[in-house]
Amino acid sequence: MKQALQKEGFIQLHEGESWGQLTPGRYYVTRNDSSIVAFYLAEGDLASQGLNMVGAHTDSPCLKVKPQPERVQKTLLQLGVEVYGGALLNPWFDRDLSMAGRVSYQTESQQIKHVLVDFEQAVAVIPSLAIHLDRDVNQSRSVNPQQHLPPILTQLDEGETLDFRALLEQQCRTQHPELNIGKVLDYEICFYDTQKAAVTGLSGDFISAARLDNLLSCYVGLQSLLKADGKRSALLVCNDHEEVGSQSSSGAQGNFLQSVLQRLSYNSENYQRMMDHSMMISADNAHAVHPNYADRHDAEHGPLLNKGPVIKTNANQRYATSSETSAVFRQLCEINDVPVQDFVVRTDMACGSTIGPITASNIGVRTLDIGVPTFAMHSIRELAGSRDAAMLHTVLTAFFNQNSH
Repeated sequence: MKQALQKEGFIQLHEGESWGQLTPGRYYVTRNDSSIVAFYLAEGDLASQGLNMVGAHTDSPCLKVKPQPERVQKTLLQLGVEVYGGALLNPWFDRDLSMAGRVSYQTESQQIKHVLVDFEQAVAVIPSLAIHLDRDVNQSRSVNPQQHLPPILTQLDEGETLDFRALLEQQCRTQHPELNIGKVLDYEICFYDTQKAAVTGLSGDFISAARLDNLLSCYVGLQSLLKADGKRSALLVCNDHEEVGSQSSSGAQGNFLQSVLQRLSYNSENYQRMMDHSMMISADNAHAVHPNYADRHDAEHGPLLNKGPVIKTNANQRYATSSETSAVFRQLCEINDVPVQDFVVRTDMACGSTIGPITASNIGVRTLDIGVPTFAMHSIRELAGSRDAAMLHTVLTAFFNQNSH
């Protein structure tokens, strides 16, 4: 996202530096290298005009390597993992897995620096137990995350072991030979599926990929911001840690977005006026009605793939949608010839949530929750309609260009 913004002339700001009085233009700022706010500043008074804002999240459920992960069982080296977020665990078995993430290291001059690393090749697998050893597997097998999820990386000779930090150090030096990498101090490394994304279906109807929740919304939001005409002040925020509750400095419950908005408004009164003239669209994938499990949906609220973006509503504010904000979105869809759908969870089922209600309560802005219909949410590989992203892009671009609500 940073590369795409820089290519289009966005200027990077840093939280620890003075911004002064920003002139109209394009800017972005990051926190923790995992959350980003990018925005246009248009001509005119921001306090009386407000901002059109779109929000999404950058993280997805996965398996995260523990601090002391090495274990050898029956000559096989495994790494202990934690489950990040509400992952659907069974699909992680029998996949070609690799590792990627951030490594914090010490240079020879004792400086602490950070670098991204990606093993790229398949380096691990979590094999299933054969059906011959568990005849009731298709009726009753459950996954114990502590016992059943440690991936296998390699086979070792008797008494041999492997230091994971030393492995990371070697990979960093191979991938970044220009850096003065000494000792690896710590890391945030996750496993991921090496299978590439694909357009599938007899007529190319579907997108099959990892982490569609919620990188699809991040991508569409970014492309919409880049295509906006810049005549209206507009902002995109993509927060980390939504899948684990957003309680972090870079999550939606942190003050990242609020601090950026406060710096743009310069004083408390201008901030309150700006929020009153602003609106946020929280974009996070919606549950499409599954043909094999149609009874899990309310009969009148079953979104279909490739039939347009979905307005998500919940009476208990698990989604931030109100009639005021949904009316704005419905009108935008109508003007731009984009169909719109509705999702309400069954009254006898629990409802998930998004950054929408958190952001609305944090900064006091009118908010709407929407998303594209998706199957297999939180699986290692998810499925969406190949035409829905384009329809959402059309509406979000129009929203960024909209003069008033």
